[in-house]
Amino acid sequence: MAHLLVTGGAGFIGSNFVHHVVAHTDHTVTVLDKLTYAGNESSLAGLPEDRVNLVVGDIADAELVDGLFEKVDAVVHYAAESHNDNSLHDPRPFLDTNIIGTYTLLEAARRHDTRLHHISTDEVYGDLELDDPARFTEQTPYNPSSPYSSTKAGSDLLVRAWVRSFGVRATISNCSNNYGPYQHVEKFIPRQITNVLRGIRPKLYGKGENVRDWIHADDHSSAVLTILDKGEIGETYLIGADGEKDNKTVVELILQLMGEAPDAYDHVTDRAGHDLRYAIDSTKLRTELGWTPTYRDFEAGLAATIDWYRENEAWWAPAKDGVEAFYASKGQ
Repeated sequence: MAHLLVTGGAGFIGSNFVHHVVAHTDHTVTVLDKLTYAGNESSLAGLPEDRVNLVVGDIADAELVDGLFEKVDAVVHYAAESHNDNSLHDPRPFLDTNIIGTYTLLEAARRHDTRLHHISTDEVYGDLELDDPARFTEQTPYNPSSPYSSTKAGSDLLVRAWVRSFGVRATISNCSNNYGPYQHVEKFIPRQITNVLRGIRPKLYGKGENVRDWIHADDHSSAVLTILDKGEIGETYLIGADGEKDNKTVVELILQLMGEAPDAYDHVTDRAGHDLRYAIDSTKLRTELGWTPTYRDFEAGLAATIDWYRENEAWWAPAKDGVEAFYASKGQ
């Protein structure tokens, strides 16, 4: 049994990880979350109070972070500003959280010799051509294209430098696009699902040709736990589940699964600098650490996700109107 500190553990991917840890281990968890708009305390509802504790605070608060590191065995760092559209509108919070926040955690890990796993994204690699058979690997050069992905790339490089320069016991994972419960309605899949539930036509950027490599959040969680247990210090592992789908296909599948006509959506102005295609090669993770995904059928995983949003309107409804007003102001 270990005591884990999970930063950003009230956010989408972080809260799924906390649920996974409680279900599959005997570990206790302290969640550190700033509870910005993207963090939701109710995402942790129902978890045992003797195993999960929420601390509301900022990962850039060095004194708070230092005190928490004294009490834990390992840290899993999910906390990040992560929405591309928001980073184009106001990049500064992405610098504060993704760069300064990660630096603060690394310095605490250095002082306390604490094992740290840093969660990153495949977006640090830029994008691939739609007809390119290649996929991202751990050797792919960084080529970020937005304030979000560039700050995540910067945080990855900080982790690597602290491992090499100071001997910090850290690993990194870069994951493809996640879907599943507890995802904020500003994101692509939950936005379309909740639009249909509200009787609003889904919105598709441009022609919808952009390809994302989808993975269920529970599979991401199991991969992170595997890396935390078995990963080699200083190494990077790519996490993916061979789930490449273009956005048009995803929207049409959502409509089909929800009993609507597959063409009942609107095309809207594309995002500036919208990456074409992401694709993950997770061979290293699978062969060296023995990890395999559980959700191999994207349609089945998407159907379960739709059911979750249908059954949990009280969770997502408070944010929905504000999100749609924001996009409407941009013609999206």
